[in-house]
Amino acid sequence: MVLTPNESSYFGDVDIDLPSNFKPSSLFPAWTRASIVKDEHLKVHPCGVYPQVIPTDPLTNLAAIPYETADELGYFKLDFLHLSVYDKFESRAEIEELLTIEPDWNLLLIPSNWPKLFQMSKHGELLQRLRPRSIEDVADAIALIRPGKIELLPLYLQDKSKGRAALYKKDNSGFAFKKSHAVGYALVIVLQLHLLALELL
Repeated sequence: MVLTPNESSYFGDVDIDLPSNFKPSSLFPAWTRASIVKDEHLKVHPCGVYPQVIPTDPLTNLAAIPYETADELGYFKLDFLHLSVYDKFESRAEIEELLTIEPDWNLLLIPSNWPKLFQMSKHGELLQRLRPRSIEDVADAIALIRPGKIELLPLYLQDKSKGRAALYKKDNSGFAFKKSHAVGYALVIVLQLHLLALELL
């Protein structure tokens, strides 16, 4: 599949979580690695690739347009994010089966587990206040730690439905944390809870 910049602007960036040993070039050798500008030099983006034609720097073979500018021009970037938790599983079916099983939510309240939790390693006190009991609750906790969102905590504690609605709206700067991202991150934490229960994490 090749997307033009105009077509790709409908999608924006897409994040794909994969095992830590996955290399995009092994499956997509024709795709171009995204670039960033650091110290006035073009450097490789840590996880982004472009699945469509984009101007390439002849010296580095990276995208000649830094990712921030490329995004403004409508280029579509895929971010392959490496998550070591997936290294614990042999197959996708194993992951899908675990996600159908209710985890022990009380494991979120144990301080020794906090450093191991994806996204929430430094926010254990928030977990204690929220006491999540569902994937959606965990997603809300992840949303609350985003810039400018923690101020919604009193509203959320008073009325969860109103607080939840406010969490995923655009703030004054135009930033909006997508609920689909929050739920995706929460599912990773569900897998971690199962691994903690089995003493595998």
